[in-house]
Amino acid sequence: MKIKTVYIETSIVSYLTARPTNDLLAAAWQKITSDWWYTQRSRFILYTSGVVTEEAGRGNPEAAARRLNALSDIQLLAIPEAVVTLSKALLKESALPAKALDDSLHIAIAAVHGVDYLLTWNCRHIDNAETKPVMRKVCAAHGYACAEICTPQELMGVNKDGR
Repeated sequence: MKIKTVYIETSIVSYLTARPTNDLLAAAWQKITSDWWYTQRSRFILYTSGVVTEEAGRGNPEAAARRLNALSDIQLLAIPEAVVTLSKALLKESALPAKALDDSLHIAIAAVHGVDYLLTWNCRHIDNAETKPVMRKVCAAHGYACAEICTPQELMGVNKDGR
């Protein structure tokens, strides 16, 4: 059986390495992300991109260092012209808002490289039930399968007893 691949988007390492918070939703996402990272990631081949490392390097230097450290052993996927073309199509064909250039690049990188899953907590632009069908349509029209976009909670696997 082929080992499935996962593209790690910036929000994943942000929640993984963030300081504890009193915000209940953020704390839950931190816990779920940490659980996935330490119990599930070994089931997959992980990839990321220069877009992620650039985003992860922004902001507070200590926090950026923690994010970049978490990404340090993950292979970077290239950004060939096909990625740029698909990214522009995703924006032009309204799969994402015009301001979401980096988000369109994440989707295009995963699609062009044939990655199975795009892991994210970005539910505004990337893991959005209303826009994912449009993303899939645009990717297909350009000859690519859109990665299955999901959160760590959705990629926890199935127990041997089927739960």
